[in-house]
Amino acid sequence: MALSKEERRLRIRRRIRKTIVGTADAPRLSVFRSNKEIYAQIIDDASGKTIVSSSSRDKEIEAQENKTSTAAAVGKSIAEKALKAGLSSVKFDRSGYLYHGRVKSLADGAREAGLKF
Repeated sequence: MALSKEERRLRIRRRIRKTIVGTADAPRLSVFRSNKEIYAQIIDDASGKTIVSSSSRDKEIEAQENKTSTAAAVGKSIAEKALKAGLSSVKFDRSGYLYHGRVKSLADGAREAGLKF
């Protein structure tokens, strides 16, 4: 029986989440990618709270020429918010998506803005 794309992604996501746990010192940077938008949030799993979040739907992120450059802008935005909140290092959770395209662009944007992972 063949798995659908979503079932395969969720299986990979569960495998990743076994090892990546966000703490107060190094919270988890979680990425969600839909067909149109991309969302990122920094989560402290110990307390179960979202510390900062950013998405391509935010008002401060203007529309770019393509989705990959929009993802880079979201990465820069979340890194700036994290640095304001006093966070310098995170653990990257790609949520089962391939580290390619928009997910890689978001990660590169966050690193460029000063976030370490």
